[in-house]
Amino acid sequence: MTNAVTEYPAALPADAVAHFAQAFAFETDCWDVHAALASGKAGFVLLDVRSPDLFTAGHVPGAINLPHGKITARRMAEWPAETLFVTYCAGPHCNGAARGALALARLGRPVKLMTGGICGWLDEGFNLAEGAP
Repeated sequence: MTNAVTEYPAALPADAVAHFAQAFAFETDCWDVHAALASGKAGFVLLDVRSPDLFTAGHVPGAINLPHGKITARRMAEWPAETLFVTYCAGPHCNGAARGALALARLGRPVKLMTGGICGWLDEGFNLAEGAP
């Protein structure tokens, strides 16, 4: 019996390993970001790429607000070239985090996207901070 799940065979295990391992080079999730921030040794800069108004209304504690349209070489010069950035936006219905990640990658900066954004953060039961930093 064929259905939408079985219509295409699963990838060979070696191909699946390569695919899923590569995905972790591009993204992380809210739980892992939370754990890294809580450790006090995150090893990355967390960028909230939404508007300042949305950031002030609620953001991931420890995040810096830098709207994706304002990611420039001049602005990023504040950090060493090897600094890893993690971007996030509102959530799966928003492509702001991907736009921010693309801007950073175009500047030659290491970057990952935090999947889920604010929606994922709240879904995990984590609190938001309010106000400007």
